[in-house]
Amino acid sequence: MARTEPDPISKAPLGPHLRALALRGRVQRFRNHTLLANEGDPGDTLFIILAGQVRAFSIGERHREVTYGSYGPGEYLGEMSLDGGTRSASLQTKGATTCAVVSCEVLRSYMAEQPEFAFELLTKVIRRARAATMSTKQLALNDVYGRLKAHLEAQAGPAEDGRRILAPRPTHLQMAQALGCSREMVSRLMKDLERGGWIERAPGALLLQPRLPDRW
Repeated sequence: MARTEPDPISKAPLGPHLRALALRGRVQRFRNHTLLANEGDPGDTLFIILAGQVRAFSIGERHREVTYGSYGPGEYLGEMSLDGGTRSASLQTKGATTCAVVSCEVLRSYMAEQPEFAFELLTKVIRRARAATMSTKQLALNDVYGRLKAHLEAQAGPAEDGRRILAPRPTHLQMAQALGCSREMVSRLMKDLERGGWIERAPGALLLQPRLPDRW
């Protein structure tokens, strides 16, 4: 008997609207590091992530990358180009990834049929715009250490010994991309914090004191 592969849409953690919309798109599987969209290109598709992860990022001066976020199953990307403008960020897969690719025409048709989804989409756009505003504010008002401190404390959770734990442990490159600075700068600050006893490497994780120093 022929082996039947499980339906990726039925397995994905999608709400009713996203599931209905995904069924109107085409399911595509992508390899690791596949570039789904380029910043500045015309945007005419929405990517609903069914499995894997997609990273949204930009490349600035000296080819330095800034990562806006990584998104997993149940998330969608590409809604910012609904106004007919160009892509506001590049999208790249992290590992093998499966997406339902929906055209703007199909998306607009679905929103006309289901206006409550249009409100849901608007809410998502507002949240991401607010997050982008906060990131810009941090870049403008904080030095690199201030941004690193805020990033580590926001990502870490409580540990059993009273400290905070960040797992899986991010690489210095990943942190640099999130903070908009060089990897060398992150490496230097992390080494200083480790020497001072403020952070400690653990297998696959990073342990932080309950509160990192305000200035370094």
